[in-house]
Amino acid sequence: MPYKSEKIKIAGTKYDRRIKLTEQDREDIKNLTGMSIRGIARMYGVDKRLIQFILFPERQKKNLIDRKNRGGSMKYYDKERNKKAIMRTRNYKQSLYVDGKIK
Repeated sequence: MPYKSEKIKIAGTKYDRRIKLTEQDREDIKNLTGMSIRGIARMYGVDKRLIQFILFPERQKKNLIDRKNRGGSMKYYDKERNKKAIMRTRNYKQSLYVDGKIK
């Protein structure tokens, strides 16, 4: 029997674990001067490439165009690994529901 929490959308909320940085963090990164990209990435616990895309949006646009020219995203999923990830997400949402953080 499915959890009641499975139908609750958490995308775009503070509980969405896919979002690495908040909008406030992104603004703070843009205002940091004199620090290296690597240092900023280490400070926020994210990849250097994400910091580059925030500081230089034209690089992200070029990256998207280049990726499209190569044939799009070439991600392949391992069925077993994907199954485990889905289960972790369901359990996470259920724990949020039980704790009363989402309704």
